[in-house]
Amino acid sequence: MSVLVWVEHEAGAVKDATLSTVTAASQLGDVHLLVAGAGVGSVAEAAAKIAGVAKVVVLDDAAFEHALPENVAPAIVAMMADHDAFVAPATSNGKNIAPRVAALLDVMQISDILSVEGPDTFTRPIYAGNAIATVQSADSKKVITVRGTAFEKAAREGGSGVIEAATGSDAGLSSFVGAEIAKSERPELTSAKIIVSGGRALASAEQFHEVIDPLADKLGAGVGASRAAVDAGYAPNDYQVGQTGKIVAPEVYVAVGISGAIQHLAGMKDSKTIIAINKDEDAPIFQVADIGLVGDLFKIVPELTGKL
Repeated sequence: MSVLVWVEHEAGAVKDATLSTVTAASQLGDVHLLVAGAGVGSVAEAAAKIAGVAKVVVLDDAAFEHALPENVAPAIVAMMADHDAFVAPATSNGKNIAPRVAALLDVMQISDILSVEGPDTFTRPIYAGNAIATVQSADSKKVITVRGTAFEKAAREGGSGVIEAATGSDAGLSSFVGAEIAKSERPELTSAKIIVSGGRALASAEQFHEVIDPLADKLGAGVGASRAAVDAGYAPNDYQVGQTGKIVAPEVYVAVGISGAIQHLAGMKDSKTIIAINKDEDAPIFQVADIGLVGDLFKIVPELTGKL
């Protein structure tokens, strides 16, 4: 069984989400990576070194510079003649491309898998992670997205994949207009070892940053937020952790003023150590927390920050 894996990359580097996806794909068969973009030679070379990779297919063309799914999906479908499965990380790009590939192949997508139980059998979360479904696919071609936090990252060194060039074209269905990307010196949420998240209890954007940012800076942590905090305008969308945001599993997750709604828990309950700070001792967050502090976050967090 040969598996084609979508490579997430940015600024010439392969992203961590790809490494977890490679681990999942290696449990299915021979791993072939797909690197798409413009001027991606260095990315292809780095991808070829990933442990367990047999081959790297490169789509190097201006049509793929911004990974427009209308251009990428048909190119992937053409490659599926030689592959049994297409596997992508469950990132924004992966979720944008994989459904289109599945539709063009006329197969069902298997989303957000947590484990590989066999060549056609997988587990995936349902009901916001409260239940785990085991699903089996009879499709001859599999299209799968992978929850990165459920798999160990493949080693960046140790592989010796063969690099091959492929061709594709601009479908003419879409064009790249621009991107507004929030830039931060803090670690990216999905790869951060420590995350400090704030909730609606912070009451305003000013207080969110006054309380959360100093603690995050002291810990060298990424900053997250609950959906309620994002919807209220306290934090930007890319901070959102949860079922409709980012799925994270850091070494330490600090939840400040977050009640622990089921949608938020679905995005962070796999964290190694969860620390919750909330004035409501009955808040659901304390049911999953390893350490709980009951009290006024506006007193506790600055005091904690001062002691670090």
